[in-house]
Amino acid sequence: MSIEVLALFAVLVLAWALVSGALQRREVTGPLVFVAAGALLSNDAWGPFPVDVETASVHTLAEIALALVLFGDAVRIDLRNLRRHAGIPTRLLTIGLPLTLALGLGTALLVLTDLPWELALLVAAALAPTDAALSAQVVGDRRVPGRLRVALNVESGLNDGIATPVVTLAVALAATSLGVGSPERSGPGGAVLELGLGVLIGGGLGLLGAWGVTASARRGWAEAGAPPLGTLATGVGAFALAVAVEGNGFVAAFVGGLAFGLVVDRQRSDEQELTELTELGGELMTFVVWFLFGAALVPLALEHLSLATVGYAVLSLTVLRMLPVTLALVGTGLPRRDVLFLGWFGPRGLASVVFALLAIDTLGESEPVTSAVATIATTVMLSVLLHGVTAGPAAARYGVRDDTPVRGRASRLGRQRR
Repeated sequence: MSIEVLALFAVLVLAWALVSGALQRREVTGPLVFVAAGALLSNDAWGPFPVDVETASVHTLAEIALALVLFGDAVRIDLRNLRRHAGIPTRLLTIGLPLTLALGLGTALLVLTDLPWELALLVAAALAPTDAALSAQVVGDRRVPGRLRVALNVESGLNDGIATPVVTLAVALAATSLGVGSPERSGPGGAVLELGLGVLIGGGLGLLGAWGVTASARRGWAEAGAPPLGTLATGVGAFALAVAVEGNGFVAAFVGGLAFGLVVDRQRSDEQELTELTELGGELMTFVVWFLFGAALVPLALEHLSLATVGYAVLSLTVLRMLPVTLALVGTGLPRRDVLFLGWFGPRGLASVVFALLAIDTLGESEPVTSAVATIATTVMLSVLLHGVTAGPAAARYGVRDDTPVRGRASRLGRQRR
């Protein structure tokens, strides 16, 4: 990323920081703004500030962004207290998510007939997780019943981490099928080794970081404001160390966050302060990714636009999300309106974008790979637009303020909502 592009991006962030509340009240979201800016100003074809997305630094920025989001979301999940609100999210994660993966794979094989099954699996897995940031308007809007906001917040906080191993396996299988990558690191065996290293390193550093932060708080060793640095360093360290030893950095960040949140003393540490720096860093990095998405993947999606890619994108945002959610919630007694609401608000976002960039970086830019990535990009592009403009009107249908607190990034991002 050149210094000119960095200057442009800084101006965009400043502008967003000044008018974000006014824009979001008009259903104009941060992702929509940065995607549009990237597409208009930094595309390779005619943008005045073109971005070379093939550089290693760009891919590293995108991967760090997802790692911070995975770590931060996992830290905020208090596993010991989650059982009080676990009913709906548990069903969405244990029933809805596997059904979404299975239906997504089957539909990709039927609709995207030019893709081998390994890339069809990649498309299905990359589009299975939902995005907490794109759900922010809904999760932060107190007109929506608290049980629904909690369910969406917990689901989006965990499903990208759960989907990561499937994406890793799909990329490894596709690498073997296409004959790319090093033989010793490709294939299912290499993917399992990467995942195992990620779990071990993430769990170890998460426990160590939480123990250190808690011990420091108990003994008064740290200066005011220093513990959030420790939280941020734990997440970045888990990701970086796992990547350094050829493990899966995303799994390491996610598992590290779960371990950190499980062990850290939430009574002695101000939880909001503890995660605020990681939150802000992750939010800034996600804006970078949305900008890059607009600059690189939106033009790719438009170039490969076809009836098949658009059809799959529409199905992914509707039937492939809503049917699994409906089946997962059978027997819960939720009104039909609530089930439809949960089914519709499953936006695809940051994780899907980073998985698409990872696929290009690992598998190259052959025709089947670019077709798969274009399908993912088309789905995300539609999601940014459709979920952004429907959040406010959908919340307004409930009309009754519910002050149930919802912890997490989405709550903070959407706190200006009524």
